[in-house]
Parts: sequence; C-alpha cells; structure tokens
Amino acid sequence: MKLLRVGATGQERPAALDAQGRLVDLSDLVVEIDGDFLSGNGIEAVRAAVTGGDLPLVADPAPRVGPPIARPGKIVCVGLNYSDHAAETGAEPPAEPILFMKAPNTMVGPNDQVLIPRGSVKTDWEVELAVVIGRTARYVESDAAALACVAGYTISNDLSEREFQLERGGQWDKGKSCETFNPLGPWLVTADEVPDPQRLNLRLAVNGTARQNGTTQNMIFGVAELVRYVSQFMVLEPGDVINTGTPAGVALGQPEPKPYLRAGDLIEVEIDGLGAQRQTVGAAA
Repeated sequence: MKLLRVGATGQERPAALDAQGRLVDLSDLVVEIDGDFLSGNGIEAVRAAVTGGDLPLVADPAPRVGPPIARPGKIVCVGLNYSDHAAETGAEPPAEPILFMKAPNTMVGPNDQVLIPRGSVKTDWEVELAVVIGRTARYVESDAAALACVAGYTISNDLSEREFQLERGGQWDKGKSCETFNPLGPWLVTADEVPDPQRLNLRLAVNGTARQNGTTQNMIFGVAELVRYVSQFMVLEPGDVINTGTPAGVALGQPEPKPYLRAGDLIEVEIDGLGAQRQTVGAAA
C-alpha cells in the first residue's frame, strides 16, 4: 500500500493510492501518518478501508505532496554505505556502519524547493533508500526481528554541504542539517510491497544529466543489519527514519570542477517502486 500526505505545508492530510491509482482521503479515518499510527493497527485499518472502496477521493486533483510521515523523532543516517561510493571518495569501506544524525526539521516534501545555505559553495545531492520504523527497536538480535520493525520504505534526497561537513570542524551533522536538506517521499510504501529492499535501483539526475545510477545490492550493510546495528546504540521508535546511504555519482566524487548544486538547478530522483521526486534549487533568504 502507498500512503502519503497532501496539502499545504503544515496542513497536510493523510491519503493513500487505491488499486486504480486514485488518491483517496484518509482524514476521516486517520488523524495523522506518524509513529502512533504506525505502531498501532493503522496500516491494517487503512488497507481494509481502501480495499472496501468507500473512501472519498481527495478533492484537489493535483495537490502538493508533503513528506509521507509527520516529523519523525529522529533521522539516523549512514555514511559510506555503498562500495562504489566509498571508492569514488577515496575512503576505505567501513568495518562498521558510520552513523550520524540529521535534524528532523530538514524534512520537506518530495517536490518542494531545495535551498542552498548562506555561504555554501559545495551543496551536493544523494539519492537514498529511507527506512521508516514501525515498532520500537531496542537491542534487536536478528535480521528477521529487525525487518519486523520496518513499517515501509520511501525515497530520501540526503542533501549535504561538503565544506560544512568536512572542512568546518569535521562534524558531519553541520553539513547535513541545513533547512530543506531531506526531501522525503512521495509515498510510504508498506514493507509487504517491498519483498527485498536489497534489490532496488536508485537514480538521480541534475538538469537532465544522469548523475547516480545504483542498486541497493551494493550496500555494504543491508537494511536488516542497519536496523539491528542502530538499535544497539539508540532506541528506534515508530516514525523514526533511517537514511541508508548513497551510491556513486555525487558531486564530491567528480573530477574538478565539481558540479555542485547552484540556484536554478533541477534535481530528479527515483527508486524502483517507490516513486519519484523533482526539486528546483533556490537560495536561502
């Protein structure tokens, strides 16, 4: 099932796509697509209602699409998690997952404008598979138990300012938490519709030029291992997001002059079965 939130920023309403691809309104059934919804029987209740065919359609034929979940408690990110990306940056593949955090208020809709931060000259793109947690994960012991904690999957563009990240004290969070730096969506695709998260193709283009074309098969640490590993160091709660890393093709890995993002650029992002994003780039006010 494909869940989403539509409407103006801060006024999004829960919705879903039915079997005919129509956008149905869930607001009489669901308060919000958030941790409480995911941890209860929300998905099952919505699935039954959508299958029943009695839900009204969203009145606006082309609404703004917001992030598919309400603001998460935390966004956990994984660095250098694709072998080809580690190679292009000249880094050794990590022996354990490299974890950092991204501020939850970086999250915007999949087609919202991305803002270049003040003083930035090295804003970069990163297509990523995002994992949405559906039940509390604490000291998870097995891959099966880890995957049972996954509510579904969506697309993240894990934008990064490389100078802030690498040259301003060596603290990755500073280059990852600028406003608008985590477009998410369009859909939260429930886990039952993604039988193998390690067999998804990811693509990203800038101004029509293909920049990233990878596969989750090249993850150094797969989804199950990441959920299990993260749960050893922090409690994952329903609604939390894990950005699982990016394949080769980021601006950082290109020869000079590196094609970092500039105002006016167009970013197009896609993952098999999870939909597509389209962002224009502007400058922070």
